[in-house]
Amino acid sequence: MPDIVSLLSLAAIGFLGGGHCVGMCGGLSSAFALQLPPHISRLQLLLLLNLGRIGSYVLIGTLLGLAGQVGMLLDHTRSLQMVLFVAAHVLLFLLGLYLAGISAVGSRIEAIGKPVWRRLNPLLKRLLPIQSRSACLGVGMLWGWLPCGLVYSASLYALGSGHAAHGALYMAAFGLGTLPNLLAMGWFATQLKQYLQRQSVRLIAGLTVAAWALWQLAKVFGLTAAGH
Repeated sequence: MPDIVSLLSLAAIGFLGGGHCVGMCGGLSSAFALQLPPHISRLQLLLLLNLGRIGSYVLIGTLLGLAGQVGMLLDHTRSLQMVLFVAAHVLLFLLGLYLAGISAVGSRIEAIGKPVWRRLNPLLKRLLPIQSRSACLGVGMLWGWLPCGLVYSASLYALGSGHAAHGALYMAAFGLGTLPNLLAMGWFATQLKQYLQRQSVRLIAGLTVAAWALWQLAKVFGLTAAGH
């Protein structure tokens, strides 16, 4: 079974990244809502969009976990897992500083996924404006591939898990952590965006993420040093 602490941590990371999520995805959620046909309620829209989004995260986690599983079999050591774990937390530390408004380095990492998003964007445009529940779900699934540093960090957890099912669970936990903010954004768009993007809120959330990443790195290097 996946580490329960890691699952809870990923959910917390998703939640604490609310300001970033609202900044990147809140506008999309609001725009989709404005295009609703009369037979689809706002609640249905929000649930289907987020179901599709989290479904894509689970798919990403499954594929990366499977790739990691193959890598572990070829490597026969835990060194690859250790490298991925460290990389995930270095990335998370940089993203924490970005969320806190201290450094913009973390934002540049999101450029990695832009080539994939450019290929998927035409598919998204074909589904807009939303005319059916299936289109709504499809839009949510494409939304899950939007370039996002927080998703990349969680994805490294999935890759390092070395197991398809574990990778899926890690990404599901992260996705569920993002859910409260994005559901609330659909209902209270302006008020929530103003709150989550306050400098004090972003500073506290970002520094919490960065501190947690440093703590995880300190544990790894402490254990490694103790092993020597």
